[in-house]
Amino acid sequence: MSPRTPEDVDRLFGEHVNAGDLDALVALYEPGATLIPAPGESATGPDAIRQAFVGFLAMKPKIRMNVVQVLRAGDDLAMLFNDWTMSGTGPDGAAMDMAGKAIEIVRRQRDGSWRFAIDHPFARD
Repeated sequence: MSPRTPEDVDRLFGEHVNAGDLDALVALYEPGATLIPAPGESATGPDAIRQAFVGFLAMKPKIRMNVVQVLRAGDDLAMLFNDWTMSGTGPDGAAMDMAGKAIEIVRRQRDGSWRFAIDHPFARD
């Protein structure tokens, strides 16, 4: 299923992360998109975004997405404010919990679906 609204992008992101579906997760990003996988780092384009998510999904994360605000600029661009929480397993095997306050820019594609253009999960921390 393709995201049909800006909010769907985050909802599907959570579903794909929780299912460990790397291909579906990367498909939520437009070809020139940028992901900030950690403060001070960036990944641009599908190959870099895929690589960033490989280690992330190895933690077997369970994430909860909570879109708290959507700002639209016309019909084809939106900014999402998302407060997320996540649990997973660290590299040492210990349980870990994380949370963040994201800002994400999503854009409507030619086929009517929405995709991430910029995804910054730590933008408001």
